[in-house]
Amino acid sequence: MNLRALLTDRFARAFARVTGSDAAPLVQPSGKPEFGDYQANGAMAAAKALTGDAKRSPRQIAEQIVAEVQVEDLVDRLEVAGPGFINIHLKPAFLAGALKTPPVEPVRSPQRVVVDYSSPNLAKEMHVGHLRSTIIGDALARILAALGHTVIRQNHVGDWGTQFGMLLAYLEETGEGSEELKDLEDFYRAAKQRFDEDATFAERARAKVVALQAGEADTRALWHRFIQISLSHCQATYDRLGVTLTLADVMAESAYNDDLPAVIAALEARGLLTVSEGARCVFLDEFKGKDGKPLPLIVQKSDGGYLYATTDLAAVRYRARQLEADRSLYLTDARQALHFRQVFAVAREAGFAGNGLSLEHQPFGNMLGSDGKPFKTRDGGVVKLNDLLDEAVARAYNLVGEKNPELSEAERRDVADAVGVGAVKYADLSKNRTSDYVFDWDQMLSFDGNTAPYLQYAYSRIQSIFRRGNLDDAVLAGEIRLDREEERTLAVVLLRLQEVLEQSAREGYPHFLCSWLFELAAAFTRFYESCPILNEAEPVRSSRLALSWITAERLKLGLDLLGIRTVPRM
Repeated sequence: MNLRALLTDRFARAFARVTGSDAAPLVQPSGKPEFGDYQANGAMAAAKALTGDAKRSPRQIAEQIVAEVQVEDLVDRLEVAGPGFINIHLKPAFLAGALKTPPVEPVRSPQRVVVDYSSPNLAKEMHVGHLRSTIIGDALARILAALGHTVIRQNHVGDWGTQFGMLLAYLEETGEGSEELKDLEDFYRAAKQRFDEDATFAERARAKVVALQAGEADTRALWHRFIQISLSHCQATYDRLGVTLTLADVMAESAYNDDLPAVIAALEARGLLTVSEGARCVFLDEFKGKDGKPLPLIVQKSDGGYLYATTDLAAVRYRARQLEADRSLYLTDARQALHFRQVFAVAREAGFAGNGLSLEHQPFGNMLGSDGKPFKTRDGGVVKLNDLLDEAVARAYNLVGEKNPELSEAERRDVADAVGVGAVKYADLSKNRTSDYVFDWDQMLSFDGNTAPYLQYAYSRIQSIFRRGNLDDAVLAGEIRLDREEERTLAVVLLRLQEVLEQSAREGYPHFLCSWLFELAAAFTRFYESCPILNEAEPVRSSRLALSWITAERLKLGLDLLGIRTVPRM
């Protein structure tokens, strides 16, 4: 149930009757309990728009809306505050009944949504630069699916281009069973060194590129072998991260190779191509540099080779025509913003994507070290993603042992894995996607504040209540009483999940869900500290057990939608 949408609909009808305007009032959660559960604002804006005999003060308009709105089944009382704010206090009986409904309901108009995320270069092992795209994209894919949308994951891995000639030549030289392939980073480094230092090797590498593009069988077979090994490295990392990408979701650059000539032909047929310095480009008036000169989108080099832009245009066309997508989301860093604006604009002009397809670049900022620069190893190298996770789990292992030395070794390791990996993911997901953030071990592994360990511990603490109490089907099916303010506040927060998920899906910001989870855990803590549970008499005891169970289930659900595990004991 989306409470905010329900209230907005009711107030919009009353607003229209009172003001004659179809502008809906802004309904939002109240900042303070004394201002109600929600507030409806809009009377002041309406008063400014009224003229002549219809002119009224904002407060008069608000009072008329209160008299007109039909919310008797939902609302305990309405108050007009200040110049025209309407405070909404929901009925405890309505809240209690709503808690028995499913926590997430399908949206009324589900869509087909393509989520393009992760997209590592298969020449190297995954590093921290791949983290944000991978986990933000996966969280959005999970949230969209939970709301009933058809989600099509697309892992647009880099598996094509000139660098693969170098890698294939080196693989052929060392043998397909090369031990160096166990460490792709070392393999790539060795191949690059051979390419830079040995002219004969470099010539063989260039010949491999030509053979690969021409479809020569032995070269393609060798290339396929390298790609499979690289993808297995990626999949092991995805599995460890708890990311839902699989090999079936891979739609690599090479998958579009046969369509690239058709993309060029379609652009030419539309009269969009211009030859500039031998390259074929598209110039659109809306893209100009600082000097005022048009900026090109280069789609074919002077030697006939294609570029990322060409492949991205082919991908747009494929997602529009074959996948029949309504939305296509691209999770990449903010530095690619201009590239995607140009690609999307050219795709529209070329007719590759009609107005029915929403093309959305959802950029993200950088992960920074304590020096404010991109996160690196101590010697300035790129941090491998698996090395980062190893350290996270090791640190969590020590923390868990200090917090609960009674855990068995197997349980301690399982908890350390859930806490360590979860901490890394949540530290990222809880930040505004478009912002840079500083990577801080102490902050992300803290059991205080807006962190994964704090939320995981809140869940496990509720589980400890159930181990001591008698939680059965009769308790869960019984009446929920919201007599105390802490109970009411917890119920209102619980019922905001649907609106938070819809906002996260609509705007592409998982941190909205993180903020709600932190608010929920804090609301439960206040409830737990003020309202006895196991020592309370019936029927209050069962009511509070049921309220605790709903809280635990929704904490678990919210963390699962972020790809973070919960554990029963910590």
